[in-house]
Amino acid sequence: RMSRRTQQLRDHDINPCVEETDASRKCMDDNNYKKDMCTAYFLKYKSCRKFWHDVMMQRRRNGVKPEMPSAEERKKMLESMG
Repeated sequence: RMSRRTQQLRDHDINPCVEETDASRKCMDDNNYKKDMCTAYFLKYKSCRKFWHDVMMQRRRNGVKPEMPSAEERKKMLESMG
């Protein structure tokens, strides 16, 4: 059984970077934990986190709830950006 924290990290509505997390972890597993083999995955994860953190902070400043858009809302936001 997953801990509550683990469940939250797996929840696409809470964590916008589940896919990037999984890809990084898979890369590490596939490459015997040689970090230099997975730099591109780490950068994608890092930019994902930064992007959604900035969105969240902007929404907080504007009083928008919830601060993190739902998975469906995020998908629409990304599509509108191209």
